[in-house]
Amino acid sequence: MPRSERSSLLLAGLLATAGVAHFASPKQFDATIPRALPGKPRTWTYASGAVELALAAGIAVPRTRRTAALAAAAFFVGVFPANVQMALDWRDRPAPQKAAALGRLPLQIPLVLWARSVAKNKGEGQS
Repeated sequence: MPRSERSSLLLAGLLATAGVAHFASPKQFDATIPRALPGKPRTWTYASGAVELALAAGIAVPRTRRTAALAAAAFFVGVFPANVQMALDWRDRPAPQKAAALGRLPLQIPLVLWARSVAKNKGEGQS
């Protein structure tokens, strides 16, 4: 399996795992939803989980990989406010939890770059 194909499938797996986690354990994600968003946090949790699952499926299929990977890069930028909200809300928690919340912030950069890299690599079936 070519390296670019493996990278694509790893990104799809990461997104699929995150998407499933939104449905399996939604409470932890509800707490990260910015209060400025309208509606209930659970709705946003489920919606973002569904988007992650759709992005995973799109990246797994070579024909839709480029578009889905670009959408994933935009998604990673779009969820950044939730990570900022989490870091703010968790600033008084024990050190390991606070470190995890703060560590998510710079993690968005490599995720965006990874998704863009997947979009640039042409997989089988792409033209």
